[in-house]
Amino acid sequence: MREKVIQCILEHKIIAIVRGMEEKTILPLAEALIAGGISMMEITFNQAKPESFGATVRGIAAVREKFGDRLLAGAGTVISEAQVDMALDAGALYIISPNTNTKVIGRTREKGLVSLPGAMTPGECLTAHEAGADFVKIFPAGDLGPGYLKAITAPLSHIKFLAVGGINEKNAADFIRAGALGLGVGGNLVNKDWINAGEWGRISALAAELVKAVQI
Repeated sequence: MREKVIQCILEHKIIAIVRGMEEKTILPLAEALIAGGISMMEITFNQAKPESFGATVRGIAAVREKFGDRLLAGAGTVISEAQVDMALDAGALYIISPNTNTKVIGRTREKGLVSLPGAMTPGECLTAHEAGADFVKIFPAGDLGPGYLKAITAPLSHIKFLAVGGINEKNAADFIRAGALGLGVGGNLVNKDWINAGEWGRISALAAELVKAVQI
């Protein structure tokens, strides 16, 4: 399954990032993303609210149970080995972090999951890669810009990079051209106003725009 996840990132490129969603909205949101051509969904832990961790793992489990390989579910904002284990038990296939934590990377790989830690500096990128990261996500990419990604990939061309943070349908192609092999897209796609209004078609349409934008 590790190779399937890696290939899905390389082929489809978009990971939808889901933060703070109520459990009842996870499955219809997943349906909307699938309809728009999205193949991966990251469901994040809210570190400010440990009491919400249960809802996160239930969301991951629900997506895995209903959609299986149609929408590959992973856990996001994972900052501890214990959270790696929680995500694994729920059925997560990959682990995404905002930072470079070699213990989290090591536990992720030990458990057979795909590791996608966050980094910003060249030093962090190399540390993550050498610890076993499958991809290194440049974060916050939107603030740093495609130029930064292009500059950092030049000397570190052996690392597989993702770009996350501030990605939308207008700049997605720029980050792919700059060297990103995949993108994480959060609130610009998983629009809470649209979700609250039940406007699933708008999410599907925007997902389709993003999917089209990165096929260059």
